[in-house]
Amino acid sequence: MNPKPKTPTPLSPAEERLFLAILKTADVLIQEAEQLTKSIGLTATQYNVLRILRGAGPDGLPCRGIGERMISRDPDMTRLLDRMEKGGLITRARQKDDRRVVKTQIAEAGLNLLKKLDQPMRDLHKKQFQHMAGAQLKILGDLLQACRNRDPQ
Repeated sequence: MNPKPKTPTPLSPAEERLFLAILKTADVLIQEAEQLTKSIGLTATQYNVLRILRGAGPDGLPCRGIGERMISRDPDMTRLLDRMEKGGLITRARQKDDRRVVKTQIAEAGLNLLKKLDQPMRDLHKKQFQHMAGAQLKILGDLLQACRNRDPQ
């Protein structure tokens, strides 16, 4: 008995195909970066927090400021920071002038982990995009920026 021939599925709109292509591409790129961060005992989210805090300088940031700068939102930032503080990667201190504000700074151990990852991460990103010309990278960056800067409706 012959199986029924498959009926072709209708092509989805270009926007849907593009959305899925962006998600698939992001997943591939993120998995490679996560393998690198995992190799030194960090999650991608912890790596992101450490990068944000290094960029904030010695003043650090309140929890909310870190959350606003995250690539992917973490619904429980406080618990994430608790774990990172216990691991010695960050320090936190309540502000004297406003006791409601707790500033988070990167600790020496966190800086050392980032230093170990800086060059390998640059090398990874270079490898991920080596097949694309500089002009293509610029166009892709501009197009992705345009996607993020749309007017919310």
